Amino acid sequence: MRAWRHDIHRHPEIAFQETRTAAFVEERIRDFARESGAEIEVASGLAGTGIVATLHGDQSTDLPQAHPGQRVIGLRAELDALPMAEANDFAHRSRHDGCMHACGHDGHTAMLLGALRHLAHTRRFAGTVHCIFQPAEENEGGARVMVEEAGLFERFPVEAIFGMHNWPGLPAGQIAVQPGPVMAAYDHFDLRLTGKGGHAAMPHQGRDPIVLAAQTVQAFQTIASRGDPLDSVALSVTQINAGDAYNIIPNEAVLKGTVRSFRPETQQAVEARMREIVAGLCAAAGAEFAFEYQHGYPATVNSARESEFVARYVADRFGSDVLVRDYPPSTGSEDFAFMLQKRPGCYVKLGAGVGPGLHNPRYDFNDEILGRGAAYWVGLVERYLHPDHSTDASGPAFFAEI
Repeated sequence: MRAWRHDIHRHPEIAFQETRTAAFVEERIRDFARESGAEIEVASGLAGTGIVATLHGDQSTDLPQAHPGQRVIGLRAELDALPMAEANDFAHRSRHDGCMHACGHDGHTAMLLGALRHLAHTRRFAGTVHCIFQPAEENEGGARVMVEEAGLFERFPVEAIFGMHNWPGLPAGQIAVQPGPVMAAYDHFDLRLTGKGGHAAMPHQGRDPIVLAAQTVQAFQTIASRGDPLDSVALSVTQINAGDAYNIIPNEAVLKGTVRSFRPETQQAVEARMREIVAGLCAAAGAEFAFEYQHGYPATVNSARESEFVARYVADRFGSDVLVRDYPPSTGSEDFAFMLQKRPGCYVKLGAGVGPGLHNPRYDFNDEILGRGAAYWVGLVERYLHPDHSTDASGPAFFAEI
């Protein structure tokens, strides 16, 4: 897995351009099939570069089976890198200027490959697992494209879907599991304020859009600070563009930024309040405006049943000291949300330990957690698709319990 991860890291590819990475993944999968003798069905080209590898459990096992081959789950990893320059100087640093694996998708892919290889050799589960290698998680919504345009769950039906992300700052090897929102929804906005330009020495003759922009930024901050303190919102104006000279008041100012939230109701309320603020301030200033608000990724929301299943499994498999049940949600965003909107499932955070954070030019995936991540996937499949439902305390009998 370390060798695979380093190879992928050296050759990063951005959203929907992961052709070499996809070819590398597909070649490894075919290697696993040859060396294990297991049949692994490979579907490629989903959403451009996505791959789904399908493995069926060993139906010849002498363990009793309930509904053999009928139960199906999905596991997901990401293929893409980020359009940013790497500042590391180790041997496996990026060979592509302006592109690097700064979020650990190289490690996620390597761990899922490692798990698939082990499962192909052992096949000690009943049912079917789809290993989903998804393109374009970063900003481009590859999960949405796979689900909505490529027909992911129509072609590969699953009863539950599972995801994982390495998490710097969480002790290495620990696994954070919680139901409900774990990653925020991501929206962005563009606001154009049109006033009346003129000479900077005679501001009374115009309508200054820069002053209006400053008032708007301050007013936007009251949406979070004066709203429900228990309903998290992060609203950031990240760009202000206006003017070209010291002595000229411009005609226009352009503001851009993002909004993060955890509830659909909050998304709608924030957008409505932003529009009210802009309309009111512009009316008072005698200015005009054009406001565009785009909904990006929805919140990543774990289903209660699957989260409890995963939590009990982690504690049983790795120990209660590995399980973290109270890790706070992140205001970052994740397009795995589109998959969880269609199927129940659970997205966990795998501790990566101390080091540069995600999207940092000096970030590198912690190779020491490759084994833990792959073991998590293997055990999850074997537990969820256990052939003897009646004796597995965390299997379907457990689902009936909750």
